[in-house]
Amino acid sequence: MAKTAEPVEDTLRLDKWLFFARFFKSRGLAAERIEGGGIRVNGQPCRKPGRSVRAGDHLTISARGQVRALEILSLGTRRGPAPEAQALYRDLTVTAEG
Repeated sequence: MAKTAEPVEDTLRLDKWLFFARFFKSRGLAAERIEGGGIRVNGQPCRKPGRSVRAGDHLTISARGQVRALEILSLGTRRGPAPEAQALYRDLTVTAEG
């Protein structure tokens, strides 16, 4: 008896996820930043916009004069409003505010 594969999408392109999570205004801008070396996935430099990411991956994003550390919580299915986008990740950035 053959097993049927679950049609669960458990990965998403990095550029698409960054767009869904509202870090960039377009996938093109996200792809440019990735290709420029401004993104790390699980501590490793990444220059491929098509790299697959999944829930649990850690990203380091260097953009607009700041560095942010994130954990992907969910992949999302669209670029929604800000509260929906913020539910896709947990911000791990340590700030100097005290």
